[in-house]
Amino acid sequence: MPPNDTHSPAPAWVLDYNRLGAQSPRELAVETAVNLVYGSIPFAVMMATPDDLIDFAYGFSFTEGIITEAADILAVEPQAEELGLRLNIALKPSRMQAHLARKRALSGRTGCGLCGIEDLNGLPHSARMAQGSYHLSPAVIAEALVELEQHQPLNNITRAVHAAAFFSADATLLAAREDVGRHNALDKLIGALLRAGRAAGDGFIVITSRCSFEMVEKAAIFGARALVSVSAPTTLAVERAKAYNMALIGVARRDSALVFQGQNFIGS
Repeated sequence: MPPNDTHSPAPAWVLDYNRLGAQSPRELAVETAVNLVYGSIPFAVMMATPDDLIDFAYGFSFTEGIITEAADILAVEPQAEELGLRLNIALKPSRMQAHLARKRALSGRTGCGLCGIEDLNGLPHSARMAQGSYHLSPAVIAEALVELEQHQPLNNITRAVHAAAFFSADATLLAAREDVGRHNALDKLIGALLRAGRAAGDGFIVITSRCSFEMVEKAAIFGARALVSVSAPTTLAVERAKAYNMALIGVARRDSALVFQGQNFIGS
């Protein structure tokens, strides 16, 4: 399957709850197995949408702690295989050596962000602690949500994928990525930002998915000061956001939102 095939037509029938109607075509999001391989050694199989895979390789490697900066990756080569796609990732020798020492393997599903963790001590935890204050205007949040609706091409076709986006303080969209997996979408976004040399302080992250603690962790690993979600966070997500001094806004709509952490960061 070529990496740029992100949606595919499938037959569907209109159901009016009284009878089966005429057949109507419906575009479905493509979901495929993506094997992340470091130095010829398989590390993870994630179910993902097969686009922006270079960004995915960088973002996943960064949020998993395999790399500490974009320069740690020497090359990424996507390769089509019978059962999915293979991402051959070449690391700097020092990073490859450190990676091998970790001896961690993942087997991922679309909605899974904790695959391969054997005990509670293995839960991801960012080493970063944001310093100082951060200002985020409610008007900017509203503008960002409206703007993001115009930059979800795959979801507009399929209504089946998540988005993660990075906005400047004046609601300018700096990057957006989509995927069937919410973690994958965020990893793709972070990878794109790393490759572009964007600093976390340049803006804030918006996600269209559920805000569980690992989404906060990934944002914190990148160094984000604020995370906005269209859904509500979990209790652990709020606890982690507090620990990282990160603003966490949930149930975000065009006309309202709930501030779960970082009330002092929100201003007119």
